[in-house]
Amino acid sequence: MGALEIDEYARLDAVGLADLVRTGQVGAAEVERVARRALERAHGDLNALTGPLWDPAPAHSPDGPLGGVPVVVKDSGPFVRGRSFSLGSRALVGAVAHTDHTLMARMRAAGLVALGQSTVPELALGLATESRRYGVTRNPWDPERGVGGSSGGAAALVAAGAVPLAHASDGGGSLRVPASACGLVGLKPGRGRTPCGPLTGEAAFGMVSEFVLTRTVRDAAHLLDALGGPAVGEKYVPPPPSRPYARALTTGPGRLRVAVTTTPWAPTTVDVQVREAALTAGHLVEWIGHHVDQAHPDLAYEDTVEAMTLVMVSTGAALLGSGRGVDPDALGAVARRVLSRTRRCSALEVMAGLEAQHRLTRALGVFLDEYDVLVTPTLGRLPAPHGVFDTDDQHHTLRSWLEQAAAYAPFSAPANVAGVCALSLPLAQSREGLPIGVQLMAAAGREDVLLALAAQLEQAAPWEGRRPPLHV
Repeated sequence: MGALEIDEYARLDAVGLADLVRTGQVGAAEVERVARRALERAHGDLNALTGPLWDPAPAHSPDGPLGGVPVVVKDSGPFVRGRSFSLGSRALVGAVAHTDHTLMARMRAAGLVALGQSTVPELALGLATESRRYGVTRNPWDPERGVGGSSGGAAALVAAGAVPLAHASDGGGSLRVPASACGLVGLKPGRGRTPCGPLTGEAAFGMVSEFVLTRTVRDAAHLLDALGGPAVGEKYVPPPPSRPYARALTTGPGRLRVAVTTTPWAPTTVDVQVREAALTAGHLVEWIGHHVDQAHPDLAYEDTVEAMTLVMVSTGAALLGSGRGVDPDALGAVARRVLSRTRRCSALEVMAGLEAQHRLTRALGVFLDEYDVLVTPTLGRLPAPHGVFDTDDQHHTLRSWLEQAAAYAPFSAPANVAGVCALSLPLAQSREGLPIGVQLMAAAGREDVLLALAAQLEQAAPWEGRRPPLHV
């Protein structure tokens, strides 16, 4: 076995690292040693870990398909048995998970080596990974800018080469927004494609999906093969894929009918460079050989806001139901408003939010029955500077907070509300050298179509050689 240099490690994706370990070219212990060095180096630049690395790492199967590949998990709740979590809040310090999340159990079985925990905004709400508890997580492309949220620490570490993939979750863009801000592949699986138990029956009325952030499309496909599928007894059971997702990358999706739009579903404007990136992606899709139209679904902004309010209320309910006393003074202003709204939320308000969810689900479903894929920008603008999303701003209402998020990411939330699958690809860069993500969206259960088209785009406009200035 040879020694693994940190430069080689940082260039490899998860599949590449797993191949080295499986063929005996490098040992799993050597990969872990280099990964720990890389994580500590990246954290010093980016402030993306919640604390010291875990030593020893949680038990895992060395014979899994990704045996020996390092990963970090998001501080978004009780995920790893015996490990503490706080959701980025000083109000939950000392909470410990008493069982594995089902996704974590599958990570162990796949051979992934969990080495630590990544930073999030308070209560994992919002689109900036900045909190009283952890401070500001910096973007490796520009340390004066944010990494998005809520899976921001995860995105920073993957983009910096510290790990090839990281656990992430998405309740309104929380996986795709950091993917766009940090130049990564961010797949939000459709409702029920990945498990949400055993502690949660449905995360935020089915609007939250758990998965990972990666640098390559093939990693996203292989990880969905390893981690995907509902657990026994879960509420949402999508149809099983007709073939492994990894195989979809090589067989192609056939000729697709694709819609392209840069018209946001929120009352906001889209940055010129962002708009051009999405339109260029549409031209590239057409050049590959697919049919492309300029078209967009008729989605009501008020339905999106009303349904997304349920995500916030669900988060507050989980906190209040955690069995721990919550000190409001330990929370930021936005988190206090979430708790206040949760306490006074009536059954009629919940029903109204669910009806809004159903209306938007039908509208987007009808559109994605006509078109195989919808192409949009991921964000409405370039990665935001630090401090734009101030969770301690006393003037914020829950509505104004949602509107601010919608202005920054006006294309992401409908996929969560409707439960369809969506993917952000790092297809472009701004004149300033910042990543620009392009979003692909497909009907529920069609992750295979998304990944197959994404693989074609990755081959036609590769991003493999791009590295941020802050890289291990």
